[in-house]
Amino acid sequence: METTTTRRRAPGMSPERRRQMIVAAALPLVAEHGAAVTTGQIARAAGIGEATIFRAFTDKDELLDACMAEALRPDHVLEQLAAIPLDQPLTERLVEAADAMRAHMARVGTVIAALHASGRRSRDRSGVHLPPRGPESTSRDPAGAPSAPEQAAGTPAPDREGDPSPEREEAARLDRESSFRETRTALAELFEPDRDSLRLPPERLAALFLAMVFSSTRRPEGAPEPSADLVDVFVHGALS
Repeated sequence: METTTTRRRAPGMSPERRRQMIVAAALPLVAEHGAAVTTGQIARAAGIGEATIFRAFTDKDELLDACMAEALRPDHVLEQLAAIPLDQPLTERLVEAADAMRAHMARVGTVIAALHASGRRSRDRSGVHLPPRGPESTSRDPAGAPSAPEQAAGTPAPDREGDPSPEREEAARLDRESSFRETRTALAELFEPDRDSLRLPPERLAALFLAMVFSSTRRPEGAPEPSADLVDVFVHGALS
């Protein structure tokens, strides 16, 4: 007697997981091409049909909004900070932290610059404030302090073209504050093993260190100072 084997189809991808997959494939292309990237390019990179993109996102603008929100998320840098061994000397811990945060800021800056250079309007529908036109447009928020909340279904539409609603502006502010607190807390943990030797509480030093690293990425010209030099001055001061 023959046995018939019934094949079951693998469960389909959830809408949210599909959005995440598309955004992950789109981000490198957005960093390279800015708003000029096509949905066809994104579909090929994701290994899906172009129509699938428009089942997950209303239009290309919504997809670009989601890419910006994903670039601004602090999750990755928070994981890196949490992975720094606390048994290392304080200076080594802080150098690793500075490198992680500066890399995060560079990734954010690359996406923002690419969108701006390709003509993306200064304030998009998710409430992200892109830098003003001109050579001074290199400023960015500190690591873990993103400029906009993650794109979500049901978010209020802007009051007018390019102008986010008050609800979205408030959500963006709360998101920035929350992300900043998370980053500051993660940095404070790196100071904690040396609490008895510190001149200030770990939380205060974490806020100062975050401000210093952020400002070091905003040099108008030239390469940023090495993280090791910044940490050396922060820990030991300017005097020999």
